[in-house]
Order: sequence, then structure tokens, then C-alpha cells
Amino acid sequence: MDEKRPPSFIRINRRKGRRPGSGSKGIAPLLPGEKPVEEESAEPSDRHTRIVIPRQERGAPSPAEQDIELREVRYGRTSRGPYLRVVPRERRFMRVAPGHLEATPLASLPPDTFGRYLAAFKRVVVGSPFATSRAIHERLTKVKALGVFSADGLSSAAYGPEEIMIALALAGSAFLYLALPIAGAIIALLWIIRLSYVQTIRAYPSGGGSYIVAHENLGRKPGLLAAAALLVDYTLTVSVSMAAGVAAVTSAVPVLLDFRVPMALAAVAILTWGNLRGVRESGTMFAAPTYFFVLGLGTVITVGLIKVVMGHAPGSLLSAAAPREHVVAAQGLTLFLVLRAFSSGASALTGVEAISNGVPAFKPPESQNARTVMQWEAVILGFLVLGVAFLSTRYGLVPRADETMVSMLGREVLGKNLLYYGYQAATMLVLFMAANTSFADFPRLSAILAKDSFMPRQFAFKGDRLAFSHGIIFLAVVASVLLVAFSADVTKLIPLYTLGVFVSITLSQLGMIRHWWRLRETGWRASMLFNGIGATATAVVSVIVATTKLTHGAWLSALMMLALMLAFTLVRRHYDWFDEELRPEEGALPSSIPTMVPAERPLAREHVLVPVDTINKLTLAAIAFVRELSGRVTPVHVTDDREEAEQLRAGWEKMIPDIPLLVIESPYRAFVAPMLAYVGSLQRSEPGVPIAVVLPSFVPQHWWERPLHNQDVLRLKPYLSNRSGVRVIDFPYGLVE
Repeated sequence: MDEKRPPSFIRINRRKGRRPGSGSKGIAPLLPGEKPVEEESAEPSDRHTRIVIPRQERGAPSPAEQDIELREVRYGRTSRGPYLRVVPRERRFMRVAPGHLEATPLASLPPDTFGRYLAAFKRVVVGSPFATSRAIHERLTKVKALGVFSADGLSSAAYGPEEIMIALALAGSAFLYLALPIAGAIIALLWIIRLSYVQTIRAYPSGGGSYIVAHENLGRKPGLLAAAALLVDYTLTVSVSMAAGVAAVTSAVPVLLDFRVPMALAAVAILTWGNLRGVRESGTMFAAPTYFFVLGLGTVITVGLIKVVMGHAPGSLLSAAAPREHVVAAQGLTLFLVLRAFSSGASALTGVEAISNGVPAFKPPESQNARTVMQWEAVILGFLVLGVAFLSTRYGLVPRADETMVSMLGREVLGKNLLYYGYQAATMLVLFMAANTSFADFPRLSAILAKDSFMPRQFAFKGDRLAFSHGIIFLAVVASVLLVAFSADVTKLIPLYTLGVFVSITLSQLGMIRHWWRLRETGWRASMLFNGIGATATAVVSVIVATTKLTHGAWLSALMMLALMLAFTLVRRHYDWFDEELRPEEGALPSSIPTMVPAERPLAREHVLVPVDTINKLTLAAIAFVRELSGRVTPVHVTDDREEAEQLRAGWEKMIPDIPLLVIESPYRAFVAPMLAYVGSLQRSEPGVPIAVVLPSFVPQHWWERPLHNQDVLRLKPYLSNRSGVRVIDFPYGLVE
């Protein structure tokens, strides 16, 4: 017969007991196995004290793991005396494993009153924080992903054909009919790019952005050029989309023309707010306008085609209508002008690479869903662009400065009625939402670059809602500056556009050619052929865009790319130098420093805590310093990545085996609050032992190095300095470059 299962509590025959200083209510956080102090009581002597002790805590607890939950003495009839109860709502930590705690939401709250009010305000505006484990649930379905990642590409149907006609108008209104064959060439290029990116998604199911593909297959410099081109393109996408959305509003309501810039800035602010709320929620919020626009423009094209077939339009299926307005030719029709019109219309292809960049944001199976959505996007975009170009020539429309082409087309097909205004509202919304593609991909690419040490590492940090908050805010600020500088005018911003996306696509396709040649997996020849055709086509377009738009503003895009590449190089150089200088060597801990005093030594000296980020010379110097202060040292590592923490623990046990590392997992990605909560737990469990907190910090040599180091540890100081029983010790560490 099996042994009797041990009870879940230990009953000790005592009179009613309380911890010293527990107060009149008898509430105190007793330690596991601790006996209450006897007090005189009027209670009968046969009353018992019921002390609940979890089975896993029956042994002597480690000092670093004491008092991780609040317990209080309660009195009940059935227990025949006072008993100790765990208070779940007051629990600040949960024990994951020996030396590994997990902070609860209570331990992640800001420690000060202002911080709590600010957190409450953020919960109202942005939403409640998400735990890191919820990231998998923030994925997008195919329907939502089409609305998020394809908004940029699909919305370009509202201005891509118009940009073709604006360029052709320089040769006079007689040549506007060429917009249709040029649009056809652009759609052919779209399908070439789509087939190429299908191979990329298949080869990189975890996200095959141009930076990753070029960096892994072509080297660092091509990879950085692709990254710089994409970041510039994403920023310009926001600016152009906002300006185009405002143009849709002013076309319907011309009196608002003077308020273009404030309206565009307000739209950027709203989009920033929506994306700070998280990936899935922004997908739900922004997918609807995309489908509303597709339905509206699709209806206009369908009705317009029916009118053309029935002979109710100025033109016919086989012949274009005469232009309604005569435009005097400013120059003759040349091949250069046709190529310029093609490069302007190629702005309709911006954003087509967004799906391959955002494969990790899809629900499983990620790569299959991404390929499906990319095919949907190509079909819908082809229909919209060709439809607008065809109907514009059949209705004899001529570009105007005060009204967009799609607005004129909607007014001709639907009439200026309620349907027309609804159609314009849909166009406005999707043009605003088109920038959401950039808000989805710019922060993700910035986070990848930050992890590779090419951007400040803060860009890899996820905010309360599991969104890369630093990247979102940075993108919003830069795009707003461009809108102000160019007066939110699409015509002024378009010349800066397009170059970056085709440079990045070309580098990505060249990288894929190298990838297939190197690995030679099944079907590599066909895949390499598709990528080769895509690389050739986009390289030709890149040259066309560069030559036709260089003097019209593309030089600024090229300058921004070069500036970003220089910044990437300088940031990586600093991080390489920093990591090399702080890299510990074998036996880096001086042998003259005594090992830790045995744990059974009486607690005569203070308990020293050391926040630890990684193992380097700064950490080792701080540990060597605190060994001289006390025989009780607890290094604390706060993290939101359990796997990274285990790797750090393994390295720690090799380098400093005599001092156990305490890991506090912070699911809500807070640092200060869990550290303060742990200090408070030690003060409750060791009321007679003073606590010292050593704050190791790197001292930058130059001012520009400060933003590259996110020294959270310094934010602890003002909270600990005002705490009684806690001594704060600064440990600055400087390097000379």
C-alpha cells in the first residue's frame, strides 16, 4: 500500500501567534516554516495555529526566494484557531523554478503615484498591457493581413494612374491615351515581382525582408543599403499616403485646401495611436477601410465599364475619348518622357514587398497564408489600376490641380450624390490607412537592425501592447516633418518616392539568386529563374527612376539612404568596440578576491543586491566590489525572455559558480517595478537586515553615445534613495575609446 499523502499544511500546537510588529489586525507575511511568536491571549489553550506551507517549500528556502507572496493570519471556526492564508491578489511573484521568479501584474505596476496615474491613463488610451506570452495570439488572419499589409499597394490605385497622366500631359493632352499601355506594363512588372517574392517567402518562412535576404547572401553593405532604402521608402509612404488622403478630402470639399498640413498631421497622430494599441487590434481597426475602398472603387470601375459597353460613355471599348480639356505641350513626346511616366506610375508597386517582410505576423501556417494574401493583392491591384487607367482614357479625363483623377472618375460614373461622397470617404480612409503598412513594417525592421547592433537597441524593445513603440513613434515624427516641409503636397513628395522600394527589391532578388545557387534545394533552377527575371526587371526600373527623377527630388532619397548607411556603420562600430572592451576573459575574476562567505554565517552584515544585464567586465567588476561589502550577495537579472535568461544562467554558473543568480521574469517587460517589489519582499522577510543595492552603470565618453545605451538600472536610484533601510551605491564604469 502506498504511503499516506502528506498534508498540505502543518498544524503546530501554539497559542495565538503573530509576527512581531504585525499590528492589531494580526496580519504579517510569515516565512515558510516560521513559527508565530507566542502572546498572551484570552483564547483557550487548546486552540491551534494552522500554518499553510506548500510542499515544495518544506525545505529551508533560499534567501533569494523568501517571501514571494503575501500571507496573513485569519481566524475561522472550522480551523479551531488562527491560520495563515495566501492572499492571491497581493501576490507579487510566482516561483517558476529554483532561482527563477515571475513577476505578477501587481509587481509590474509603477511604484510611484504619478507613474500609476500615467499607467491608468495609458490603459484608457492605448489599452491594458499584454504579457509577452500573448504574442502568438496577436497574429493576423489572412483577411486582416490583406487589410494591413496591402493597404499601401491597393491604395496606390488612387494616385498611380494619375501620376502617369501628369507626366504624359507634358507632351500635351493628345498623348494621354498612352496611360493604359504604361499601366499594363506596370501590372506585368507587379506579377513578376509577386512570383519572385513567392520564392522569397518559401525560402524565408520566418520573414524574408530585403535586409535579411541581402545581408545573409550578399554581405553587410548590400544588406544595409537594402535596409536604408526600405526605411526611407516606409517613411515616404506615410507622408505620401497622408498627403493623398488629404487631397481626396479637399477634392470633395475644396474649402479645406488651406488646412492640408494640420489634417495630415492629425491623421498621422491617429494612425500612431492605433498602432500603439497592438498588431491585432490595429489590424481590426484598419482592415475595414481597405475593403471599403476596394468595394467603392471596384463599384465605380464596374459601373463605368458597363456604361462604356452600353455606349453611355464618350469613348468605346476600342478607342479613347477626346480629352475634355486641351493641354498645351511643354515638350515633345520622347522615350525619356515615357520612361518618366512609367517610373511615376510605378509608385503603385510600393508596398508589394510588405507581405514578405511581415510573414511572422501571420497566423500559422505563416508562409502559406502570406503567399495566398500576396496573390489576392496582385489580382485586386491589377484590376483597380487597369480599371482606373482604362476608364480615365474612355471618359477623356485630364489631370487637374484641384481635384484628383479618381474623384473626377467617380463623379462622372456615379454623379455628384451621396454615393459619390461615400466613395470619396472610402478613398480618403484607405489612403490614410495605407500608411499602416509602414507602421507595421518600419518598427519590425528597426527591431531587427537593433538586434544586429545597427540601430540603438531600444528599438528592439516591445511596449505595453507588444508593439515596437520606439519605431512607431520615430516613424510618426519623421513623416510629420516631411509633411510640414513639403506642405502635404503629393506632387512634391512623389519624386522622392519609389526609388527606395525598387532598390531594396532588386537587392532582395539578387540575394535570392545567390541563395538558390548556394543551397541548390529541390526546384532551385525554376526559383532562381523567377528571381533572376525579377531582379533584372526591378534593376531596370531602379535605373529609370534614378535617371528620370534624380533632378526632381530623388537625389534627396539617395542622400537619406547614404546618411542612414553611415549612421548604421557608426552605431555598429560603437557597439562592436563596447562589446569587445567589456568582453570577459577566462578567469577574469581576480584570484585575490575571496570567495563568498558560507550561507550559514550569521547575518551580521547587509544583504547586497546587484542588478545584472549580461556577463561582462562591468558585471564582474561590480561583483568583485560587492564581495568586499558583504557575505550575502544576490545578483538579480530581470528579463522578458526565458530562453535568454537560461543561457545567461548557464554562463553565470561557469564564470561565478559561488554566487547564485536570481532571475525575475517580467512578462509585462517592466524593470524598475519588479526590482522594487523584490526589494520590498526582502525587507518584509528580513526585517532586521539592512539592504544595499549596487547600481553598475556605463559612463559614455561622448554625448551621442548616451542614446545607444538604455541604462534602466539608473532609473532605480530615485525610488531606492527615499526608501528607509536601503542604501544605494553607484558603481560607474568608464571606457576610453
